[in-house]
Amino acid sequence: MSEVAKTKIVVADDEESVRWTLKKALERSGYAVYTVSDGKAAVDTAERVSADLVLMDIKMPTLDGLEALSLMRDRHPEAMVIVMTAFGSLQAAVEAMKRGAYDYITKPFDFEELTLLVRRALEVQSLTRELNRLKAQLKDRQELDEIVGTSPEMQGVFKLVGQVTDSDATVLIAGESGTGKELVARAIHKNSPRHDGPFVTVNCAAIPKDLLESEMFGHEKGAFTGALTARRGKFELADKGTIFLDEIGEMDPALQTKILRIFEERRFERLGGEVPITTNVRIVAATNRDLQALVARGIFREDLFYRLNVVTIMLPPLRGRREDIPVLITHFLQLYARDGGKEISSEAIKCLLRYHWPGNVRELENVIKRACLLSRTRLILPEHLPESLLAATRPAGAEDVATPGGLTREVRAELRRVGDEKEGQLYEHVLALVERPLLQAALERAGGNQLKAAQLLGINRNTLRKRMKELGISGKRESSGVDDPS
Repeated sequence: MSEVAKTKIVVADDEESVRWTLKKALERSGYAVYTVSDGKAAVDTAERVSADLVLMDIKMPTLDGLEALSLMRDRHPEAMVIVMTAFGSLQAAVEAMKRGAYDYITKPFDFEELTLLVRRALEVQSLTRELNRLKAQLKDRQELDEIVGTSPEMQGVFKLVGQVTDSDATVLIAGESGTGKELVARAIHKNSPRHDGPFVTVNCAAIPKDLLESEMFGHEKGAFTGALTARRGKFELADKGTIFLDEIGEMDPALQTKILRIFEERRFERLGGEVPITTNVRIVAATNRDLQALVARGIFREDLFYRLNVVTIMLPPLRGRREDIPVLITHFLQLYARDGGKEISSEAIKCLLRYHWPGNVRELENVIKRACLLSRTRLILPEHLPESLLAATRPAGAEDVATPGGLTREVRAELRRVGDEKEGQLYEHVLALVERPLLQAALERAGGNQLKAAQLLGINRNTLRKRMKELGISGKRESSGVDDPS
């Protein structure tokens, strides 16, 4: 309660009864509440008391809600703003969202819905502040480039990177696909005495086996059909720098022998050549496989494994460092929402935190990039996340309101019945057939509370209301006891 009591809320409405009712209701929840009757006073008070949240009517004297909102974004941008409006002025509420309001609520409203909305807004604000703090930490750690994480597991990785950068020791980076092994390799090179030299990458899994030897060691003219000119290989190109052998566990055993020779003699010959070429490279390798298990099966050379395994850096999977997900989200929003106009809702973040991330950081990056493209407003919502992710994170108990995989017999029968009659309209017709009982079941489970039903379905409340109206579904709402002052 002490933490909630520090939260300051400004209520701005020209109706005294509304101000009084909201003040009493919010004070019972432990908030410090300041009430004002016009838009200018709302802006001044929010700035003066450093308000965390402002509940503001749109129709007010001096400055209306929209003008006050624009001014507040300039003078006190940290405050979360929820606008209050009557059904007849929903267009103004949409305009308020465009100007930076967190959300809007229509009058008359029930206090359970209002309390949930206030709590959500404050959760988003708290998370935003934490992300900004973590963002500042990222700026202070430029030497580790794009590697992001504040978890104990990642702090251990940073410590190892710092310990190996000044030496020429061979490093083996292990971890699942998508955990950032190449980023760690680049950080090692960038911070080493070889940083002015080349950093050359060889993906041992992506290059066909019959071409990999030529790719790594080069070839002389006429070494094989099509070799019309001599060509330098990766080891030659990486001289005085670092070569990164990615997915080395996929390397053919015959080629492993030649790699071992470079460790022992620091020289090699081009394919079809006879003149030894000396190389001065640091070798950093990576694998998503258990090399010791491959050694036991005779697939990977034991002597090469021990040459590689001087220092091993183990990268944890994303599901093993979930506390890093918020700061990774901020990092990727910086990359893919360069206009600075994207924020992510608390519901969407909860989905991302619940997900098991088989593709690790790479998958999270793709999800945020996709969400930035799909979201046409500042706020990224659950509906902007992949359906497969939402299905995997849907709370227990939501299964009975979800459409079963595949089409039901009822839908199949309807498709056959109206296939010709509804030509050109079939998609919308069947979508309504499936969606109506889904929304009705969600509303029933939520006791008629539209906000809870939207959270259960993983969609925005406004989207739910829009579809209810289009499908002719009436929602049960309890009277708030507050008259519409508009």
